[in-house]
Amino acid sequence: MQTTKLRGIIPPMITPLKGNDCLDREGTVRLTEHLIKGGVHAIFILGTTGEAQNLTYRLRYEFVSLVCEQAAGRVPVLVGVTDTAFDESVRLAEHAAKCGAVGVVAAPPYYFAPSQQELIEYYTALADALPLPLYLYNMPSHVKVFLEPATVKTLAKHPNIAGLKDSSANMNYFQTLLYHLGDDPEFSLYVGPEELTGESVLLGADGGVNGGANIFPELYVGMYEAAAAHDIARVRELQRRIMQISTTVYTVGKYGSSYLKGVKCALSLLGICDDFLSYPYRKFRAEERTRIREALEALGAKCVE
Repeated sequence: MQTTKLRGIIPPMITPLKGNDCLDREGTVRLTEHLIKGGVHAIFILGTTGEAQNLTYRLRYEFVSLVCEQAAGRVPVLVGVTDTAFDESVRLAEHAAKCGAVGVVAAPPYYFAPSQQELIEYYTALADALPLPLYLYNMPSHVKVFLEPATVKTLAKHPNIAGLKDSSANMNYFQTLLYHLGDDPEFSLYVGPEELTGESVLLGADGGVNGGANIFPELYVGMYEAAAAHDIARVRELQRRIMQISTTVYTVGKYGSSYLKGVKCALSLLGICDDFLSYPYRKFRAEERTRIREALEALGAKCVE
């Protein structure tokens, strides 16, 4: 396991696309530079926000290579290897290691919900086989199973399991993890929902894996720094801007993917990358795009189109 914890804002980077199996390479370069210029502490690719499960393996490998090459060691890169096939996770992790990534992230295999004992055995076998430290990913809304606190406590003892990202939005659960593992010098705890990052860091979380940092990285870095310094007044101020994003950019249309559509549309309007979404999801049309533009302008952003 790595000896230095990753702390701070780790954006779950979107995957810029021009087609269902065509990477927006220029957009990927611009977005990587946008994140690094914004002060993020690391980058996480091929997660939920990165549409990983909808992408061909060929494109995933291409994306890992390009992001790691562009980051060039300036910030650590984490790679999502969640898959229903154990060996595919290992192969992608091996590619990530060759490209210079510092760790991999895996949610539970999805479809039939595994038991907690099966999860312990699965993650133990995965961590044993991986060339990089493994971060657990609790995403119950998408994989139908919680990584229960007792399971996480057991897995945290493994020398190659470095931490957990929690996207459950269940603060009782996350506080239970902080209670049991928050003082562990080698195990990191990150919160996914950006609306909860400020309070989570105030209470001991190591950082946030926040989708909005794709658009406004400086804002989320500022929130982390304010919370880490226990500057409550600043946290309250920045929380209002984060909630403004959450209640406008992420809520256009009645789609399960409204958040992702909003993030990609916003990045397109800012001139950073294409807003193509992988099937079965579709990018926003003109009326919805206008609403995103209005939301960005209300936040002080300058759209290029």
